Amino acid sequence: MPPTLASLVHHSALKLTVRAGKERLDTPVRWVHASELTDPVPYMEGGELLLITALKLDAEDADAMRRYVKRLVGAGVAGLGFAVGVHYEQIPEALADAAAEEGLPLLEVPRRTPFLAISKAVSAAIAADQYRAVTAGFAAQRELTRQALSDGPEGLLSALASQVDGWAALYDASGAVVATAPEWAGRRAARITEDVERLRDRPAPASSVVGGEPADGTDGEDRVELHSLGTGRRSRGALAVGTASALGTAERYAVHSAIALLTLVTERSRSLYAAEQRIGAAVLRMLLAGQPDHARGVAGDLYGGLLDAPYRMMLAEAASASAGRARAGGGADADEVDAAGVEAASAVLAEAGGDLVGGFVEVAEAAAARSGEAVLVVPDGERRLVVLAADGGAVVAACTRYAHTVGIARSGSEQGTDEDELVVGVSAPAGPVAAGAAYKQAEQALSVARRRGRVLVEHEEVATGSVVPLLADDAVRAFADGLLRALHEHDATGRGDLVASLRAWLSRHGQWDAAAADLGVHRHTLRYRMRRVEEILGRSLDDPDVRMELWLALKATASATASAGE
Repeated sequence: MPPTLASLVHHSALKLTVRAGKERLDTPVRWVHASELTDPVPYMEGGELLLITALKLDAEDADAMRRYVKRLVGAGVAGLGFAVGVHYEQIPEALADAAAEEGLPLLEVPRRTPFLAISKAVSAAIAADQYRAVTAGFAAQRELTRQALSDGPEGLLSALASQVDGWAALYDASGAVVATAPEWAGRRAARITEDVERLRDRPAPASSVVGGEPADGTDGEDRVELHSLGTGRRSRGALAVGTASALGTAERYAVHSAIALLTLVTERSRSLYAAEQRIGAAVLRMLLAGQPDHARGVAGDLYGGLLDAPYRMMLAEAASASAGRARAGGGADADEVDAAGVEAASAVLAEAGGDLVGGFVEVAEAAAARSGEAVLVVPDGERRLVVLAADGGAVVAACTRYAHTVGIARSGSEQGTDEDELVVGVSAPAGPVAAGAAYKQAEQALSVARRRGRVLVEHEEVATGSVVPLLADDAVRAFADGLLRALHEHDATGRGDLVASLRAWLSRHGQWDAAAADLGVHRHTLRYRMRRVEEILGRSLDDPDVRMELWLALKATASATASAGE
């Protein structure tokens, strides 16, 4: 700790005597300054021991001394040293009384003790304190490194909390709490996630000081320092350190060491990341080639656990905005989303900076880091990537929420943009032997998502839903209009209701009496109309393919009419 007035008083070589302010001798001394000015305050920074001989002071004037001492106290002077035997044989009562009144420590400096000796004593004590801090900092660095190598980030946080006599928390790139030390600090760490998110938006490296949860047994608040982690443009996480007071030099060394070590842990090198991607691509190729055993052997500990349980395959693609704008938000109706929800979702969209597929990857990897799940992310061309994640796990849930958020933001935007949009297709749960089928399912779901203007579609929705929504495609509607155009033109002349008759006959599976009853006509009239349909279209209604095409055309045009009416 730095030197205090008490340590100077107890210094045997200085022979200092306390004449006032005994109760404040524990005040730290930042430096020693000698000045004979009647007002030295403009040259003080606070925390100094001021040494005087009263050369220019009227030390026997009570009013002058009260003003003088009051200004020193207001400037934060640690104490006042008065040299006796120079201009005054003893400390004047006016000065002693003023110091006692303001609680300013007043030390009597004997004639045989030069001011230089006091300065040297303080300087030596400060240097010794700094050396102890540096030594303690290096020791803390060694301990933090040992803990990081043996127990990972959790062990490092535990050692750091012990070093600073407080608590520490690690956050991932999304601002979520990954680990805390001690365990009781989890609630405090969670209460400052908004501050962590604000720090994340600043260029790295960044830091800030915030207030946290009131400390146990105290009336004040923890002093919490936040530091970003990572070396790139965007931070890979954040470190929070909560203490009862400002950090000392040794504690500061420990925090900086922890930042460096956590950055190494959280910021993987580009070469390592590229190597992992190559392994992931090889695993995926083997799975799709029907070689699950070889894939498991290549995956090893990196992805092996992912292949031991059902997984989902997700295809994420950057679709052109002109190809279809995401409106439904992954299934959420924009009308059911309040303005606050749209605003929050738009903030997530802005944070992605237009790279929604990149944001999708960050969400998947952050969720995997928090949950300890394995996740395989492999680029599939320039605008698409494949993600394998455990079925029912945190990664799939996080990716689904992200897609839903993107959809809400798009639905809440008043005008379209030219930026690429995110489209995601998700397979049904599958195992290693069914990777090819899962990929095909994800592609099918992705295709449906494009046609429906959705951000995310799961294959179960396609398999369990109706085929009718799949007809909501311009090419299908154009085919339907062309196929039925001649019948509509016939009906427009008033010579018979062929379209309605065809719809009724097909809906009744060719049952003449039931269809005729639905139309309110005789069955012979209906038979005549169906012959006219065959003549106009040049197709036989006995052909099941023709009946199927006509029925789908009728459903497609009906769907288009209903959409236009809405």
